Amino acid sequence: MPWEKTFDLDDAIDRATDVFWAKGYEATSLADLLKAIGINKGSFYNAFGSKKKIFMQSLLKYEREQRRDTLAELASLKDPVSAINKLFDALIEQSLTDKDKKGCFLVNTALDLPNHDSDIEKAVKKGLKDTESFFEQQITLGIQTGAIPEHVDPEVDAKGLLTLLVGLRVLARGVFDQNSLSAIKTQAIGLIQ
Repeated sequence: MPWEKTFDLDDAIDRATDVFWAKGYEATSLADLLKAIGINKGSFYNAFGSKKKIFMQSLLKYEREQRRDTLAELASLKDPVSAINKLFDALIEQSLTDKDKKGCFLVNTALDLPNHDSDIEKAVKKGLKDTESFFEQQITLGIQTGAIPEHVDPEVDAKGLLTLLVGLRVLARGVFDQNSLSAIKTQAIGLIQ
């Protein structure tokens, strides 16, 4: 008799994401995943194949539903300075309301890249590059519309904004308070003025 899944795959991936996000890849055991998802080992392997495969699915789902959708929504504003401001405001708000101080799943994974293989590394690099591209596009649009001065270098300053974003996400995990996080945002906006 063929294996038949009796649980929702999206829900299972969300539950696995919560565990990976809280504990990291290395510290997450198969037992942690089975408990969180509420399935047995056979069902887990039939549905996902391995811990690495469900981690990749978790990372890609997070990437698609969190970062990519947020950036698309902000880009649709057609006001690049406002879009960048709103992004940093949203990240600060998320950080201050995150009781568990989990930070960003993508950034957390980037910090742990030496423990991952090339597939995970490619996914993380793509997510970060896409964020940098968002900044570069917003700066270019801002220069074209006159909202951002012409002396701002889209390529260089996009890298600077990404660096400040990553720094904010790392330091918001318990090192920096609201004033300090706001200072990072001030530095970010200073790059495009």
